[in-house]
Amino acid sequence: MFKFKDEGPKVKKDEIPVKQGTITTFGISMMTCACVLSLRGLPVIAKEELTMFFYIGFSTLLFLIPVSLVSAELGGAFGGRAGGVYTWVGEAFNKKTGFIAIWLEWAQTIVLYPTVLGFASGAFGYALGRPDLASNGMFVGLFSIFIYWVATFIVFRGSAVIQKVTSYGFLLGTVIPGLLIIGFGVTWMVMGEDIAFLHPDPSDATVSKIIDGKAEPRVFPYFKSITDVAFLAGIVLLFSGVESQAVHANELKNPAKQFPQAMLLAALIIFSIFTLGALSVGAVIPGQQINVQSGLMQAFYKIFNKFHLGWLTYISGLLVTFGAIASVLSWLSGPSKGLLVTAKDRILPDMMSKTNNKGIQTGILYFQGSFVTILASLYIFLEDVNVAFFLLTVLTVGLYLIMYMLMYAAAIRLKYTQPNLPRSYKIPGGKTGMVVVAGAGFLAVLFAFILAFVPPSQLPIGSPASYVGMVIGGTAFFTGLPFLIFYVKRKRGTDLSGKPNV
Repeated sequence: MFKFKDEGPKVKKDEIPVKQGTITTFGISMMTCACVLSLRGLPVIAKEELTMFFYIGFSTLLFLIPVSLVSAELGGAFGGRAGGVYTWVGEAFNKKTGFIAIWLEWAQTIVLYPTVLGFASGAFGYALGRPDLASNGMFVGLFSIFIYWVATFIVFRGSAVIQKVTSYGFLLGTVIPGLLIIGFGVTWMVMGEDIAFLHPDPSDATVSKIIDGKAEPRVFPYFKSITDVAFLAGIVLLFSGVESQAVHANELKNPAKQFPQAMLLAALIIFSIFTLGALSVGAVIPGQQINVQSGLMQAFYKIFNKFHLGWLTYISGLLVTFGAIASVLSWLSGPSKGLLVTAKDRILPDMMSKTNNKGIQTGILYFQGSFVTILASLYIFLEDVNVAFFLLTVLTVGLYLIMYMLMYAAAIRLKYTQPNLPRSYKIPGGKTGMVVVAGAGFLAVLFAFILAFVPPSQLPIGSPASYVGMVIGGTAFFTGLPFLIFYVKRKRGTDLSGKPNV
C-alpha cells in the first residue's frame, strides 16, 4: 500500500469530524462558483471595453484552466484528507511551506470580505431606491460589518446549511442577475441602442486608437508602458478561488471522482458569465463612466429605465446582495477550514483549534472577524468609498498569487516524487503535461505578481508611491506573519507539532 511521506501534514480522522456525502458534486461546484464568480467583477472587466477580451483570454487560458486542472488532480489525489492547499503543498515540500500556502489563502480572504460586502452594500442601496448610499461611507461600512457577522453565524450551523444557502444564493443572486444583464444587454444591442464600447473615449489611448481622425475601439491593450497592462493583475484575481473548496472534498460521497467533475463544471460557468456579463455592462455604460464598486447596478438602472421596468432595479439589487452574501459564506467555510487543520497540527495557538458541535472552526472565525471589522471600518473613515474599495482589492493580489506559485510548484514536484500516488483525474501527458500546464500557470501568476506592484494607468490611484507602498506593505506584513510564528515556536523550544525539541 502506498504511504505518504513522514514530513507531510498528518490529520487524524477523529480530529476533525467529517461525514461523507454531506456535500454533492453540484453543491461543491456551486460553492466554488460562489467563491469565484462575484458579479462585482463585471464592471471592473467592462471598464476595459473591448480590450476585455485580451484580459479574459489571458486569465482563462493561463490562469483559470491551469488552476482548475491542477486543483482537480490534487483534489482527486488527496480527496480523503482535509487541509486543501496545506495538504498539497505540505506533502510536496514540508509542513512549514504548506502552512505558508494555506495562511496566504486565508489572509487574502480577510481583505476580500470588505470588498465583496462593499459591492453588496451598493446593490442594497439600489434595492432601497437610494443609489446615493453606494457612496456613503458610513452606510457601506456598517452594512459590511453587520452582514459579515450574520454570515459568520450562519456558517456556525454547519456544512449542510452552508451548501444550501450558498447554492440558492449563487443561483438567485449571481446566475439570475447574470442572465438578466446578459439577456437585456443582448436586447439592448439587437434593438439598435447605442453600444458604448463601440464609441471609446478618444482621449484614452488604452481603449481607443485614432484612425482617419475617428476613435476606434482597441481589441489589444495599448502597451506604451508596463502601467498600461498592470490592470491585468486585478483581472486575474477575479478568476481566483477555484481551489478554495478543496477542503470540502472529503465530504463528498466519492471525492476522487466527484471533485474533478465539480471543478470543470465550475470553470465553464465562471468563464461564460464573466465574459458575456462584462460585455453587456460595457455595451450600456461607457468605460470612463463605470463605477468599479456599483457599475453593475448602474447598468441595471439604465437598462430597466430604458425599457420602463424600473421596478426590476429594486429586485435585482436584492438578488445581487443575496449573491454577494453567498460568496462570503463560501469563503468563510473554505480557507478557514484549511487553516483549522494547521491549528489541529499545533502550528497555531490552541484557541484557534476550537470548533463547535458541527465541526466548524469557531476560534478562527471569531479571530478573523475582528480583523474584517477593522478593515471594513476604512469605508467609514476614508472620504472616497471607491478609493477604499480599490485599496482593499489591491491588498489581496500579492498574497493570493504567492499561494498559487506554491501550489503549482507542489503539483510539479509531486508528479516526480510520488508518481504512483493514486489520482482519479490526471492532466493529460503525464509528467510533461503537468510541467506544461502547471509551468504555464506558474509563469502567468509570476507575471501578474510583478504587475501587482505597478500602478495601473486605467484607475485614479492617486500617488503611485502610496499605491506601491500599500501593496508592498500589505504583502510583506501578511507573508511575514508565518515566519514570526515559526520564530516564536523555535524560541519556545517547540517544533511545529507543539512538542518540545529534543
